[in-house]
Amino acid sequence: MKARLVPVLLAAALAAAGCSLESSDEAPAGTVKVVVGYQSKTINTVTAGTLLRAQGYLEQRLRQITDNGGAKYQVEWQDYDTGAPITAQMVAEKIDIGSMGDYPLLINGSRTQANERAETALVSVTGYNPKGALNMVVVPNDSTASGITDLAGQKISASVGSAGHGTLVQALSRAGIDPSKGVEVLNQQPQVGATALESHQVGALSQFVAWPGLLVFQNKAKLLYDGAELDVPTFHGVVARRSYAADHPEVLQAFLAAQLDATKFVNERPFEAAKIVADGSGLPQEVVYLYNGPGGTRFDTTLKPSLVSALKGDVPYLKSIGDFADLNVDGFVDDAALRKAFAETGQGDYDRALAATANPSAITGADPVCGAPVSDPGLAGELWVDGADRPQPAADPTCLLRAVQAAKAQGKVIRAVYVPDAELGTRWFADKAVWLRDGAKYLPFTTQAAAQRYRQNHPAATPVSYDQAVTEVRG
Repeated sequence: MKARLVPVLLAAALAAAGCSLESSDEAPAGTVKVVVGYQSKTINTVTAGTLLRAQGYLEQRLRQITDNGGAKYQVEWQDYDTGAPITAQMVAEKIDIGSMGDYPLLINGSRTQANERAETALVSVTGYNPKGALNMVVVPNDSTASGITDLAGQKISASVGSAGHGTLVQALSRAGIDPSKGVEVLNQQPQVGATALESHQVGALSQFVAWPGLLVFQNKAKLLYDGAELDVPTFHGVVARRSYAADHPEVLQAFLAAQLDATKFVNERPFEAAKIVADGSGLPQEVVYLYNGPGGTRFDTTLKPSLVSALKGDVPYLKSIGDFADLNVDGFVDDAALRKAFAETGQGDYDRALAATANPSAITGADPVCGAPVSDPGLAGELWVDGADRPQPAADPTCLLRAVQAAKAQGKVIRAVYVPDAELGTRWFADKAVWLRDGAKYLPFTTQAAAQRYRQNHPAATPVSYDQAVTEVRG
């Protein structure tokens, strides 16, 4: 089965992409073409995809080269649902630069290394979560499952080879369930899996951002498993074909400089960036801001040792899904061009950024309801009232509930409310969280399992619904 899986994955990727291996229109004579593969709905990659494209940063950087007497450039953007078709096109030498999640990056490095013209290098990170919260498992709203062990014997939808599938494999293994025998994994594109979940053809769906948040926001699913339980970093990154970078080093430098532009924008103006990404991806702005807002994805381009180490730890996954060639991760990772981009753009010291661990985008300001500074990222939340210029910060979950209570009393329309999980820190929708009342404090959790772990050590904590908490909270 493993021997057949590699070509099957490649063929499936091409079919899903709706494309062939034939190249698109060639660039005019004297013009250098760069083809960029991205995933508009994988909003952890926006700094190398949706936001980057919408802002025109790459084209601006290349135009500067042209204006200074260099060549002319033509950028072609190709949008895909997962990383697999991007890898397939890179193997065929039809995509020059692409972005995808950590597990697909491993597959990319393994699959492309057999061909010198296709061989890729991991040149930057788009965004990451230090605990793994970017991948999640959701179940139908009427599911009786309360933890990952309840999925034993069920059908689960996942995109095999994706970050979401990798998280599922790890989660099942830790729970003592054989991922290959204890469940039946249906290899489906995210949107197909979403339909299968809604029609109860599968018992669960394991996917990457933004699919879990989207389905929960649309009231089509509830969260069963938060990838942060693994406490293993998960990230998305950028790969470039080494041969293309050697032929056109200025293009890769322009791309990385443009990615730094986009990263700066999303970290400094997250609410505006969420609107741009929502318009470019078709996703609801509330869902985009869940992940791209402060306290969500850590948008940081540096190839941190912790992420490289996590990637090495994921290598056995390749063997579990097919006969992939061994990949030397240290040789695959190459930050030379990124270091140069940092130096040339003046956007800070690379080594200092490499060592930084705090989220570059955090909720700050003053809580207008509790009259307190918003300083603890592990507690800070946001209330988004329709028509407001930006979301309103809250110092902690209890203050956030008071803000919601006040907004409702004033007849305001609430677009979304965001709160960090009390155990794992995952940014989540407050009205979709599992709430406990412990004395005068209100504590939100992403899953029933997380809330239950808290109650084991705090037996006095009482479950309350979100609406109940909003109604009864006091100052």
